[in-house]
Amino acid sequence: MAKQKKRLFDVITIFPEMIDSYSKESILGRAQKNKLIQIKSHNLRDFTSDKHSKVDDTPYGGGPGMLMKVEPFYKAVKKIKKKLKKSRVIMTAASGKPFTQKDAKRLSKYDQVIFLCGRYEGIDHRVNEKIADETFSVGNYVLTGGELPALTMIDAISRMVPGVL
Repeated sequence: MAKQKKRLFDVITIFPEMIDSYSKESILGRAQKNKLIQIKSHNLRDFTSDKHSKVDDTPYGGGPGMLMKVEPFYKAVKKIKKKLKKSRVIMTAASGKPFTQKDAKRLSKYDQVIFLCGRYEGIDHRVNEKIADETFSVGNYVLTGGELPALTMIDAISRMVPGVL
């Protein structure tokens, strides 16, 4: 029987500690110890080019609030994305399509899934158009950021990986 490849989950966020603390516990922690999955957080600020590590800016064309910039997400995905046969970049957003069990099963077949987590008023729409393969919501409500949706999806997807449960 062929050895199963470890599934990689990468989460790009400005709060990597949120991902790290949750993913080390319970079923996800055990699955990582058994080398069935790997969950890694990446600080979006590490991919900025200014001295203040600024990840947000006023919306192009004006408007209230701040949007997360395209450039840091682009640099992060470019560096993190492995040259694997099957990878997927997922953006979390309240406006995304509802995440379902069917999506979890489908995404469990990918070698790498990268999650882009927004904050503030959201992520510049060009990230959705040019970088993300899909955009998902985990419910018909707005959360403070994309970390909880990313963790929710990782949990559901991981449960579909053979040997995790």
